[in-house]
Amino acid sequence: MIIVMKKGASKEALAEVRKRIRDLGYKAHVIHGETRDVIGAIGDERGKAVLQSLESMPHVEAVVPILKPYKLASREIRREPSVFEMAPGVTVGGRELLVMAGPCSVEGESQLLETARAVKAAGAKVLRGGAFKPRTSPYAFQGLEEEGLKLLAAAREATGLPIVTEVVNPRDVDLVARYADILQVGARNVQNFPLLRLLGQQDKPVLLKRGMSSTIQEFLMSAEYILSEGNQRVVLCERGIRTFETATRNTLDLSAVPVLKEQTHLPVVIDPSHATGHASLVPAMCYAAVAAGCDGLLVEVHNDPENASCDGPQSLTPEGFAAVMEKLRRFAAAADRDL
Repeated sequence: MIIVMKKGASKEALAEVRKRIRDLGYKAHVIHGETRDVIGAIGDERGKAVLQSLESMPHVEAVVPILKPYKLASREIRREPSVFEMAPGVTVGGRELLVMAGPCSVEGESQLLETARAVKAAGAKVLRGGAFKPRTSPYAFQGLEEEGLKLLAAAREATGLPIVTEVVNPRDVDLVARYADILQVGARNVQNFPLLRLLGQQDKPVLLKRGMSSTIQEFLMSAEYILSEGNQRVVLCERGIRTFETATRNTLDLSAVPVLKEQTHLPVVIDPSHATGHASLVPAMCYAAVAAGCDGLLVEVHNDPENASCDGPQSLTPEGFAAVMEKLRRFAAAADRDL
């Protein structure tokens, strides 16, 4: 249910309604609007009719059912797009496009620092890099783990770029959170519900990738797991889905951008690198994603793609990334966005 507060309702009145919601056995999630506040009451669907009694409270204007199965992610609870900080001075969801770039995996100090300095010079605002790598084969490079996290932290110190890196295992959430500014959930973990719940209890933004076989509704229900635990800073990442096509690594579902924009207030970014699997296709998909209305991009860049330990064929060189960023500014301007 959505509890709509009357215009000008005080903090005390808001606290009183929240307490009443909790007394009825539901979680209260406050969303502050420009003219009034609303509270999402989340819990057991079977007894939600009892929440209608809140309409009798003096500072409550209305109690409205949420029709979507995903409650806190829905446009029903928040009409305007969510805009929030990913790190100090770095926002997502507003007019400015957020570009996150870096290698698929952290392989060493010189590789990471050289790439980090290059993507920053080209205009990226966040450094991406994997310390833990979930791989299809148990014999493939699995990442440097905590040593990789330390290298990412050193790169942040050297460049000033906040870092986004993947959490693979629920037991590693606290470890990764000590180093990272943004916590990433990979496509294979989109329905790892214990992991999602733990990330919902963190005070750090979460970049949630769509599963390769997930529907839009399933994707948003995964986001709901994080939101329902109290973490409201969730960014959705479309990274391609599995189809019959073999010319690309996955099929980039650009239609997911406008669909998600209709269904949810959460920001949406695109990962064209994992979607296509080929560096030559990444630039065009970056431009198309901006035209489709995305809020940002997650791009793989490597200083030596031919010798990369992971996903070299889909990684742009620093020079290639700089050229993409230069052209991307024109597409951003045409889409009424800044870069």
